Amino acid sequence: MFRRAERKKAKLRLGIAGPAGSGKTYSALLIAQGLEGKIALIDTEHGSGELYSHLCDYDIATLTPPFTPEKYISLIKEAGKGGYSTIIIDSISHAWAGEGGLLDMHDKVAKVQNSSFTAWRQITPKHNALVEAMLQSPCHIIATMRSKQEYSVSTDDRGRTQVKKIGLAPIQREGMEYEFTIFLDLSVDHLAVASKDRTSLFDGRTPFVPNIETGRELLKWLETGGDSKEDVKVTPKGNEEKAGV
Repeated sequence: MFRRAERKKAKLRLGIAGPAGSGKTYSALLIAQGLEGKIALIDTEHGSGELYSHLCDYDIATLTPPFTPEKYISLIKEAGKGGYSTIIIDSISHAWAGEGGLLDMHDKVAKVQNSSFTAWRQITPKHNALVEAMLQSPCHIIATMRSKQEYSVSTDDRGRTQVKKIGLAPIQREGMEYEFTIFLDLSVDHLAVASKDRTSLFDGRTPFVPNIETGRELLKWLETGGDSKEDVKVTPKGNEEKAGV
């Protein structure tokens, strides 16, 4: 049965990608402050998550190799039950390309099965389970990702191979950015550009430095939903009116 579409209050799903030194963890913590409430940080970066303890109060859990999706999922669920408002996952690149991550798992399965293609049948559900854990969490989720230089290879009219730089790409499974409400790309100058934005808050905005106010903007949008069913009535002509007007 169809019903009238309306935007409801939501939890943030934010992806932040950038090269080393671009300020992914720093930016995530500033935005998390603007979202208010208790912050939990899942650290895969060898303790670097504690370098910013001067910024605000937050709790940290260190995730060590092997970086299996199950370990991430366990900590996400633990934080969800622990009364945290925001979970920062720093970073989910390790779940893909880190020691014991999904690519490592795929290689091992492919060797046993002697088939790279069929190995994905075992690996893809693990990746999907991690995505689902992030999407279903009762907390705001901020997930950071490392970026790498991406290249394109083509052949010119003389048959010569040409390699061109086409920008930075997050180290995660292709298409991962589509799972987020907003996806920010950070430069080495700490400037952010929204490559995906379902909120429209950053449409046409020049590169900016993420800060606490960014989190406050997002929180205001997340907490502002459309009229609920109780607040709307339909007249005989089918026109909607706000109740009490």
